[in-house]
Amino acid sequence: MIRAGVVGASGLAGGDLIRLISQHPEMELTFLGGSSNIGRRPAELHPGLRFDMGLTVQPVTEDVADLVDVLFLATPAPVSAELAALLADRIPAVIDLSGAFRIRTPELHDRWYPKVKRRTDLVDRFVYGVPELVGEQLADAALISLPGCYATAMTLSLAPLTLGLGLALKTVVVDGKSGSSGGGLSLRTTDLHPLRNGAIAPYSPTGHRHAGEVSDFLERGRPGSVASLSMSAYGVSHVRGLMTSSYVFTDEKVDLRELQRAYTRFYKGKQFVRVRRHNETLIPVPDPQAVLGSNFCDVTVLHDEEGGRVVALAALDNLVKGAAGQAVQAANLRFALPEETGLTMQPVMPA
Repeated sequence: MIRAGVVGASGLAGGDLIRLISQHPEMELTFLGGSSNIGRRPAELHPGLRFDMGLTVQPVTEDVADLVDVLFLATPAPVSAELAALLADRIPAVIDLSGAFRIRTPELHDRWYPKVKRRTDLVDRFVYGVPELVGEQLADAALISLPGCYATAMTLSLAPLTLGLGLALKTVVVDGKSGSSGGGLSLRTTDLHPLRNGAIAPYSPTGHRHAGEVSDFLERGRPGSVASLSMSAYGVSHVRGLMTSSYVFTDEKVDLRELQRAYTRFYKGKQFVRVRRHNETLIPVPDPQAVLGSNFCDVTVLHDEEGGRVVALAALDNLVKGAAGQAVQAANLRFALPEETGLTMQPVMPA
């Protein structure tokens, strides 16, 4: 049995990690870490978890290395950077859900995470990326940095164009919309119900740090290229779920049939990425409500001939495939388990 610990146990991603690990047939939850809720039980923090695991939230010290085989860091980026420095080489696997080590390029990291000071010798040791694209690198990884929720959707929707077809993309403009859980549990006036309900709030209309990590990853991944990638992000009144719409401009000739074949071929055997036709269901897909509660990411590719663009759409549950589910998927691959272990739940709809 793999002993698993969760730091940031009182947060939304931490709660989903507890939920998923508690149902995992090959994992045992042996440690809960945090700072502001010391001594509290999971059921006190997450009302949906009505069972006693015999654990309470504890401070994180070097001694946690004696309790776990894998430690999930569902913590803010500055905290993750500190814990990684403390625990690297002490625990077989540390999986970080924050942005502390997502961007390798120092200048790009400093631009998007100016307050996150990290040990430079650890940066290149972290394996970054969604499991579908870097799965073989996870087998022996001691340090794993997971993409952000937006970045996961963007990367999965764009990878068949760059890594698959090897296209040179001149310009990619991304429109992202996320539910309120994407902002965590921090109390902000803009997230109060009277202001958030029914809103479409442009909280990052001229740029988002997840676009920086996608550019960094695709540039290193090759064989295609992305000359310019920019993103606008909007908050919507959903709680869970997000969607990205990527508008791609390239001088290379493509057609819809070629694109659809390329996406199907690229994700063949990748069970958590569902390549969809836009009109195949009662509602147009991808749609976040069609993946809620699951580890699926639905992707669709379209060709706008008149506009001279490719439209790549992706939808996922930001707390599962965008966070906790993807973390468990990465851990499965790290410990040589089938990647679907503990993640076979189907979407809940309507939700």
